Amino acid sequence: MRLTVFLFMLLFHGAFLSAQENEPIILMHKEDIKTNKGRIYIFWGWNRGYYTNSDIQFTGDNYDFKLNDVEARDRQSKFGLDPYFNPSRITIPQTNFRIGFFVTNNIDLSIGVDHMKYVMVTNQETEITGEINDGSNYDGTYDNDDITISQDFLRFEHTDGLNYLNIEITRNDDLLKLFKINMNPNKIEVNALIGFGIGALMPKSNVTLWNKERYDEFDFAGYGLAGKIGLNVTFFNTFFIRGELKEGFIDMPNIRTSPDPSDRASQHFFFTQLNFSFGFAIHPF
Repeated sequence: MRLTVFLFMLLFHGAFLSAQENEPIILMHKEDIKTNKGRIYIFWGWNRGYYTNSDIQFTGDNYDFKLNDVEARDRQSKFGLDPYFNPSRITIPQTNFRIGFFVTNNIDLSIGVDHMKYVMVTNQETEITGEINDGSNYDGTYDNDDITISQDFLRFEHTDGLNYLNIEITRNDDLLKLFKINMNPNKIEVNALIGFGIGALMPKSNVTLWNKERYDEFDFAGYGLAGKIGLNVTFFNTFFIRGELKEGFIDMPNIRTSPDPSDRASQHFFFTQLNFSFGFAIHPF
């Protein structure tokens, strides 16, 4: 009897150890284990921009003056299939394009273009300081004098556009895992985003200064930096939608205002950007 009990216990013990040894192997083959490292993504979307008021300095051969606390806004295109989804006109609205690569499971590096639009509000009241001496109707010396910025005096906008070419680093945190919501990440994944970027400003500025020739060309004008937070929802490990709030600073000391290289403007301001995007991600290897 004792021999029978001993043999039974030995058999049970061996089976228990075998189950323990095999368990990690079973877990390693579960389908819901995934990693983002090596993943590549690309997205396209649209943005809304808000800008703080800024002082704008204008310099040329016969003038050097500053406009104080100038107000500007973005310019939204009316939503519709054209131009938002027309391949030949998709860059007319304010857009965002980005391509990125996950260097770790939750950190990605990306490059992109934030195509914003910046339009100075016409007929606004402001103050002017400096000197104009080029034979125009605006000749004079100013010291914080009141002025109405009419279109005859100045048209100033970055509408083709305020192009922020940048590189970003972003941390992605799985919210379903964080809040212990049991869902297969290969079917749906919800990530909180926090990131930082820096880059160059290449606006295509549309500027007319009283009797100067209109200028509307691309030009490297300065730099920008921004931080962001956001939410990304991925479906079936491939397609995703994303919303972001971005806060940043732009400094442009070298804005061309006419075909004459001596005609320049400079300004700096803070901006807020809200954007919505859609895209896809793949594991190429």
